[in-house]
Amino acid sequence: MKVGVVGNPRYADLKAVLASLAALAPPRGIELLTEPSLAPLWDEARPYLDQQVPDALITFGGDGTLLRGARVLRGREVPILGVNLGRVGYLTTATRAELPAALDALVAGRYVLERRLQLHATIISDLGGVRSEQQALNDVAIHKSGVARMVRIRVSIDGEDLGPYSADGVVVASPTGSTAYSLSAGGPIVAPGVEAMILTPICAHTLAVRPIVIPGDATICIEPMAPGADDLLVSFDGQLGTTLTLGDRVYVRRDLTSVMLIRLGEEGYYTRMRQKLNWGDLPEREIAR
Repeated sequence: MKVGVVGNPRYADLKAVLASLAALAPPRGIELLTEPSLAPLWDEARPYLDQQVPDALITFGGDGTLLRGARVLRGREVPILGVNLGRVGYLTTATRAELPAALDALVAGRYVLERRLQLHATIISDLGGVRSEQQALNDVAIHKSGVARMVRIRVSIDGEDLGPYSADGVVVASPTGSTAYSLSAGGPIVAPGVEAMILTPICAHTLAVRPIVIPGDATICIEPMAPGADDLLVSFDGQLGTTLTLGDRVYVRRDLTSVMLIRLGEEGYYTRMRQKLNWGDLPEREIAR
């Protein structure tokens, strides 16, 4: 079994984690492939992940590392096992201490596979050519690159004009990304099984502009409007970005491929939401008398 490895080198213990993985893998029949940036952290040379197609992918870090791992796969529907080395780890499914058991489950196929909708963004220039194409598991966001200032953008859905937005920006999120940037901007939580996209304004400058949930097979078009079209950025999962100028159009639709997340244990989405986001009422506490 070929297993790709993606990790965040900013975690000081990553080298030790990789050494542990290297010892655990051979007895389980696992051949490890590595992303090139991790090559100096291994005790021996490993084949590069971008040269072979793995049977599964392990990410070591937080949610950001898992998002990057999904992008490394370039649309290949390979199961991803996220091992959390950070704090929240909303998308990950195991901890460092659980790594041996997680590998056993991976090899034996004892896991639940969650198919997650991901987004595909295409930027068309004012001359009609494709400037950029990117996939995003969480979200595509349009915002200012410098100081926080209002932007004006026009939004249409399947060619039907939704109207101009005056806001600090706008987020197009998948159900997976509904608990990320979109939620911070006031958007709703959408369960992963819902085939939908969420359009959330960032600090809208009018009460008439509110988040909207859109069918998953729709196409959203976002166009900058004057004034305020200078210094605009489009960011993908908060990790990659490119500039946006007057005359450009950003088309966001559902990608043809999905991201496959491995889930271990019996806890479901709502249990994780309750635990990771502290969802629900205040905990019971003793009232001082």
